[in-house]
Amino acid sequence: MNILVTGGTVFVSRFTAEYFADKGHTVHVLNRGSRPQSKNVTHICCDRHELNDRLKNIRFDAIIDVTAYNSDDIISLTDGLGSFDHYIFISSSAVYPEILPQPFTENAECGANSIWGAYGTDKICAEKKLLKRVPDAYILRPPYLYGTMNNVFREAFVFECAELNKPFYVPKDGKMPLQFFSVKDLCRFIERIIELKPEQHIFNVGNPETIDIIQWVRLCYGVIGKEPELKFVSDDVPQRNYFPFYDYAYKLDVSAMLGIMPDIQTLEDGLHESYHWFRQNRELVKRKPLHEYIEKNFGG
Repeated sequence: MNILVTGGTVFVSRFTAEYFADKGHTVHVLNRGSRPQSKNVTHICCDRHELNDRLKNIRFDAIIDVTAYNSDDIISLTDGLGSFDHYIFISSSAVYPEILPQPFTENAECGANSIWGAYGTDKICAEKKLLKRVPDAYILRPPYLYGTMNNVFREAFVFECAELNKPFYVPKDGKMPLQFFSVKDLCRFIERIIELKPEQHIFNVGNPETIDIIQWVRLCYGVIGKEPELKFVSDDVPQRNYFPFYDYAYKLDVSAMLGIMPDIQTLEDGLHESYHWFRQNRELVKRKPLHEYIEKNFGG
């Protein structure tokens, strides 16, 4: 196939570009050229809002839009495209209001989420604009993504705590559920969609089971062969000061996804892959001052 991936330089977009290139497809990446490019891809150096005719004469079998965050992003890209067969948009679970019954299903009404704010409402606008312009587009709504090339300071933070033999500071009782999805499985599901062309066009994607904070921390430490010393922090301390996730529990219903792709990577296997990448690419992780806050306020 001839594939266009928007972005292509960090985490999800970069992994996606390399995943399909490694499968033998011709992959074009669309970005402004401000970061190093992957090998085996064709770089289209351009802002998606200034395309002019750069893409008009290229026919794509699939558009994988990882970097649309609002309706203007959708308008610019769709205006600039020529012919294509499939359009897959990576949206977010942030489109669901936290007040809805859980697990969230794809037919639940989207709306403002107080945790995610404009990020979620902008994604809703992007979805609506895309479906008006490309009615047969596919929209994927993942929970927390993780895995190889994750430059977000999430599992990387826990890996560092384990490497340094630090205790891990857990919010409240550590029972808040988290739902994950590996970036590898995201790409595998995109493959299935292109192959099968399912009638359903909006999918929640993610691991079918949630995992609580304590379990997740133990898995991350276990990747390095260690067991964490857990210390519990009262809820009067802002969670994001010392922990990489918001104080927000949610779960997606992913039964439709499982009907197409039941073979999901285990979280343990995915974390091993993530750590393997992290060990060789520490400098690419976008750090937050979590260690510094812990040292200053908890003493280590």
